[in-house]
Amino acid sequence: MNTPASGADIAALRKSYERAELDEAASDADPLQQFDKWLREAIAAQLPEPNAMTLATVGAEGRPSTRVVLIKGYDARGIVWYTNYDSRKGRELAANPHAALQFHWVELERVVRIEGRVGLASAEESDAYYATRPLDSRLGAWASPQSQVIGSRAVLVANAAKAAAKHGLHPPRPPHWGGYRLVPHAWEFWQGRKSRLHDRLRYRQDGSAWVRERLAP
Repeated sequence: MNTPASGADIAALRKSYERAELDEAASDADPLQQFDKWLREAIAAQLPEPNAMTLATVGAEGRPSTRVVLIKGYDARGIVWYTNYDSRKGRELAANPHAALQFHWVELERVVRIEGRVGLASAEESDAYYATRPLDSRLGAWASPQSQVIGSRAVLVANAAKAAAKHGLHPPRPPHWGGYRLVPHAWEFWQGRKSRLHDRLRYRQDGSAWVRERLAP
């Protein structure tokens, strides 16, 4: 039986980041274009789930929570993902519509952080995306009372069977499920560097323009 790593073992873990660099001259003046470049590079490198991002929210009680979701779209309007509106994250966003996103592409030694205000994607957008999902995933959106306590996995299986019997091969989008869009007001691009002297470029919104500035690591 394996024993947990001691504090000394964890403290001794080290990695030297020497893969790439990020400077003002090589980065795009538009953070969305810089993000597009890095995401495309992560996809081209065939990283595992390059579209996975950590979503951080804060509920009405002031306590933060995080979870991993998948980006499903991005453009000048913002960053889009889809989920259950009645989940914990959905309830927290209803109480406090501000959130933070983080991408961590370990193999490329890169992190992207994004902060902004969150709103619902349109019903048309949510319908269109829902229709592209595999049938099992569409039925799953009906079957899971996300973030609620359930007695066992059998509850989910039974709910999925009921949804399949009711809706067949063409289940409509559940009213409690759809898209969110984060409209960024700040971006940060982090590139690991040797000796922990990492490159950090932050873009903050100043009116209609983006101000790019370097942060100390």
